Amino acid sequence: MRGRLFTDGGARGNPGPAAYAYVLEDENGDVVAAHGEAIGVATNNVAEYSALIAGLEKAVELGVGELEVVSDSELMVKQMRGEYRVKNEALRELSVRAGTLARELGAVRYTAVRREHNKLADRLVNEALDAAG
Repeated sequence: MRGRLFTDGGARGNPGPAAYAYVLEDENGDVVAAHGEAIGVATNNVAEYSALIAGLEKAVELGVGELEVVSDSELMVKQMRGEYRVKNEALRELSVRAGTLARELGAVRYTAVRREHNKLADRLVNEALDAAG
């Protein structure tokens, strides 16, 4: 199966109350999994990586073989593509975990988009933050 994974993370304050969300679509654009979750106090970047890891775990579980990851976190996308070094220790551990999961899938591409092109994942993050608040 080929798919597209939309991820988003956010914190109200940085760090502050944080949440992540992902939406996994199949090759036809049908949503096969979606999840949003509050993660306590974290930074925006930790929340972004948490979304990526959770979404990759779900993609592995569902047997996705080829995946496009779509995120509005340009930093995370460039780090996962290897264009930027991961200097922050907490993010380095998360990026290593994400890379390990991505290798289980086979082909993974990372695409950065503006927030308005990531509406459902963004909405799920805010709903998780509102519910936790």
